[in-house]
Amino acid sequence: MSDRHPTNSFETLAIHAGNTADPQTGAVVPPIYQVSTYKQDGVGGLRGGYEYSRSANPTRTALEENLAALEGGRRGLAFASGLAAEDCLLRTLLEPGDHVVIPNDAYGGTFRLFAKVVSRWGVEFTVADTSDPAAVRAAVTDRTKAIWVETPSNPLLGITDIAAVAAVARSAGARLVVDNTFASPYLQRPLALGADVVVHSTTKYMGGHSDVVGGALVVNDPDLADELVFHQNAMGAVAGPFDAWLVLRGIKTLAVRMDRHSENAARIAEMLGGHARVTRVLYPGLSGHPGHETAAKQMRSFGGMLSFQVAGGEEAAVEVCNRAQLFTLGESLGGVESLIEHPGRMTHASAAGSALEVPADLVRLSVGIESVDDLLTDLRQALG
Repeated sequence: MSDRHPTNSFETLAIHAGNTADPQTGAVVPPIYQVSTYKQDGVGGLRGGYEYSRSANPTRTALEENLAALEGGRRGLAFASGLAAEDCLLRTLLEPGDHVVIPNDAYGGTFRLFAKVVSRWGVEFTVADTSDPAAVRAAVTDRTKAIWVETPSNPLLGITDIAAVAAVARSAGARLVVDNTFASPYLQRPLALGADVVVHSTTKYMGGHSDVVGGALVVNDPDLADELVFHQNAMGAVAGPFDAWLVLRGIKTLAVRMDRHSENAARIAEMLGGHARVTRVLYPGLSGHPGHETAAKQMRSFGGMLSFQVAGGEEAAVEVCNRAQLFTLGESLGGVESLIEHPGRMTHASAAGSALEVPADLVRLSVGIESVDDLLTDLRQALG
């Protein structure tokens, strides 16, 4: 809480943090500063700190202030995509010869970044089950500089005890990075649980309407924040002003959307659990989920993502995806509309043959905010 944001209420912060009225017109929505450069008040005399929009832009500043407030951090940075944010973070934290512990269940693009890009400049990684703090501890070496966590994870909805793994990271002198995309800051705040860095694909729940691509980092350490700002400016992977404006707009309804996403997903998980063609449902809101108690401890509710496995193997899972009508067959997640996909052939194809390969009979759902009865009807007919 600060003088600028004298509240701890998430819903209020989501609407007001960074959203100051335009001083010239009184417009209640921050303008889109679609500009590349700024008139200076003499050589080196920056007006409001702005000189060139790669370095800073007022619309992006508004979003970054909002992101920091929602995650309870000191500094937020907005990027062109979630992977751009991850790339900037890794090049800031790591040098050749360093080591990272990564999860055995993670977004395919994150794994590709480690396996095909970061490893080429001499950074090694070890895959570990991050839901088991002892397994994380065993994977740490004297060269470990970061421990990477997704919780809930993508696409198997695994849960990591953030506070427990933060303790492992501290004892190793490593940074704990938590990808909070599936939960959003409304459901979970990793910095308060001991994380050093929060990562988001703002394309997903933060934007919420499948109309923008973006990413974010939020940190508390002012020195790390300065390093990240330097690298972001040096590499240039910044959010454009219109993209920043779209994410800022989407965040205003994040709380009400996440409530509906969670309610709908819980109903769908319950139905799938009793369906004859479904062999397993992966949703942390179910009492039988191995991470249920941890999720209940560190999350407000359980979110809108779930996966399930289908009797009949890969072809049966693909057929379910193809038969869906209201659920749109597509990659990505977190929009108001419901999506269905086959991770093995779509979002996680890059993990094939690795320790992160996903089951071939797996179907992933991003449950939207439509009528849950309509969604249930569609899934029943898709399952046959």
